[in-house]
Amino acid sequence: MINTILLAVSGLGHAEEMLKMMAEIPSIKKAKVSVLHVVSKQNSSELMTAKWKEGGKILAQAIQYLNLDPANVSSILREGDPKQIVCQVADEIEADLMIMGSRGLKRLKSILGNSVSQYVFQLSSLPMLLVKDDIYVKRINRVMVAIDKSDAAKNSLNLALFFLRDIKGGELILSHVSPDLSGKTGEIAGSKSEEDPIFANAIAEAKKQGVQYRCIASKGKPGEEICRLADSNNVDLLLLGSPDRRPSIAKSLVDIDRLIGASLSDYVRVNATCPVLLARTIG
Repeated sequence: MINTILLAVSGLGHAEEMLKMMAEIPSIKKAKVSVLHVVSKQNSSELMTAKWKEGGKILAQAIQYLNLDPANVSSILREGDPKQIVCQVADEIEADLMIMGSRGLKRLKSILGNSVSQYVFQLSSLPMLLVKDDIYVKRINRVMVAIDKSDAAKNSLNLALFFLRDIKGGELILSHVSPDLSGKTGEIAGSKSEEDPIFANAIAEAKKQGVQYRCIASKGKPGEEICRLADSNNVDLLLLGSPDRRPSIAKSLVDIDRLIGASLSDYVRVNATCPVLLARTIG
């Protein structure tokens, strides 16, 4: 269930557009939305005052653009490091989903460019919907989930079914990529894909909730193939599990492999041509 959404804004962009599209989904309509803008500290009181004033305008414009039920939306203006404040506010309001814009920076550029979205995802356990600046946001109808045996993939499936169960004509695309690092790719045709046992539980859940589905089994380099499948199937939203590999003692630290682009989730968030929802392990 998604009852509370945190939208972090820095100016009108695709993240606001994505939330506006999501607000049309029946299961999302009643969710509480908090729109957050973070003002970075300035060297003088004059600059700080100007930034607060600018931040207020940014929030007002975002809320006006979203055109949500006033009873379900609130604005939050904070001062500090955006990477820290976003995580703090998400905890305060007990958000179920974070939505942020992303420049889609690759590898070390995400560090050198001080990527807020990348750091926030590293430090948060919440599902995070990243919307790149260079993609076209569409109404959600075709939702693709990358399926494997992880709990994070199960969480992705549950979120996808939550979105789709009340969308008339919506379609769930279940995809599974068998790793082939040689670069060879290939899809298993139609009905044979559905016979892959990796899909069994997901198919059962889709049928149980009355959601139309189809399966695509493929092989190749996982990140590249997932992005290719999403693009070739004209997917509106891609959900990908991103298990946290760090030990409990290191939960407050970033995962360096992901931060520099050495993980599957990082490759997909940078290269996918549609919005990407990254989900953590259940519980």
